[in-house]
Amino acid sequence: MPEISRFYGIIIAMFYSDHNPPHFHARYGRHSVVVDISTLKILEGAIPPRALGLVIEWAAQHRQELLDDWRLARDNQPLRRIEPLQ
Repeated sequence: MPEISRFYGIIIAMFYSDHNPPHFHARYGRHSVVVDISTLKILEGAIPPRALGLVIEWAAQHRQELLDDWRLARDNQPLRRIEPLQ
């Protein structure tokens, strides 16, 4: 699972040729979530509320870049790194 960003101990990644809807994976320690890119809703999993807030804030700022990486992943192309949350 290629890592596309990392901030505050949170790792953001995508799988190549993953299932719809377009989404990304966020890991924080032993916790993980799958987040829908369009709605920013949690599709599965759970992470602590503070970490989740940071993930959602970051994703809202980078939604188009996430969709671009999703398309690249579906085409088995190298993913682009996305700036971390500042």
